[in-house]
Amino acid sequence: MRQQLARVLGGVAILALVAGGAAACKKDDAGTPGAGSKVCDLKLGFFGALTGDAAGLGIHMRNGVKLALEQYNKDHADCKVLLEEYDSQGDPAKAPALATKAAGDTKVVGIVGPAFSGETEASLDTFKGAGLPMITPSATRPSLSDKDWGVFHRGVGNDLAQGPAAGRYIKDVLKAEKTYVVDDQSAYGAGLSVEVVKVLGAVAGQDKVQVKQTDFAATVAKVKSSGATALFYGGYYTEAGLLLKQLRAAGWTGTMVAGDGVNDANFVKVAGDAAAEGTILTCPCAPATAAKGTFVTDYKALNNAEPGTYADVSYDIANIFLAGIKAGKTTRADLLAFIDGYNAVGSATGVTYKFEKNGELDPTQVLVWAFEVKGGAVVPKVEIPKG
Repeated sequence: MRQQLARVLGGVAILALVAGGAAACKKDDAGTPGAGSKVCDLKLGFFGALTGDAAGLGIHMRNGVKLALEQYNKDHADCKVLLEEYDSQGDPAKAPALATKAAGDTKVVGIVGPAFSGETEASLDTFKGAGLPMITPSATRPSLSDKDWGVFHRGVGNDLAQGPAAGRYIKDVLKAEKTYVVDDQSAYGAGLSVEVVKVLGAVAGQDKVQVKQTDFAATVAKVKSSGATALFYGGYYTEAGLLLKQLRAAGWTGTMVAGDGVNDANFVKVAGDAAAEGTILTCPCAPATAAKGTFVTDYKALNNAEPGTYADVSYDIANIFLAGIKAGKTTRADLLAFIDGYNAVGSATGVTYKFEKNGELDPTQVLVWAFEVKGGAVVPKVEIPKG
């Protein structure tokens, strides 16, 4: 009888522990917290290329998010926030299904991304319908904020800042008399090139290529015959690297200038050190390798690599979401309201994250840097003054 009573009391104690744990992480089917309870095992999504030709850019962003989550979860071990990855491969055609998957998971309360403009365009309607807040660390096409999406936020300046800055660099620093402009017809590449041409005015010529194209003989011939000493490329690093490699093989000695989609160490690998030397790459971001606080040390410790383009921005953006969750904003609606009213300095970038009504970053916080390929590496060169 005594043993039976002990078993009963033991069972009651175990049930009490289980109930206590459930209360600590209680969540109803709609994703809203129970009265007086913490909401645990929420998810923060990263949406971008983790495999494919543009993965070099996406992996650094994802790793910045991972670092933010690791640090948060170390301080909140009893109520963690999980990472959900949506690998778009940088392909807008894959984005709608991924956006639907994210929207349908009620534990996902925020998205860092999408990383690229085309996939962002393809996802926004779904995110709006689900009330799922997103902050992109890198999608720069200006038109993304044209509609009243409600959920859209951008953590960097758009191409209305980057494009003119690249154009001014070509005119004022390179002093190129003839510039040829090529883009890959993507939402990002084409849009950025338009803004560059607006600043340059008359150009030596323009041509269009395609994502995943490998033979650029026709474009090479056009660039060479134009007499251009500078080439602006709007697109991503794989095609840019192949194009420059083929230009060098054909004897072209001018300077390539490209945007943030090319600002990655993989560009140098594709083009080759000698061919890439001297290339100028712009970014509406400061050098991640010179980020503030302990970010660089912490990033290297976690990932065994130097932080790449937008790693620090992604880290700060993830921490905006995590600050909201820590403050008890555990529904999509509450977290969206928190982001809309956010006004604080990112510990890695030093940027004050404050968003306009259309989701754009406060214009006073927008900057554009020029980077240069030097000795086989992409290194910071100078912040481009505002026009």
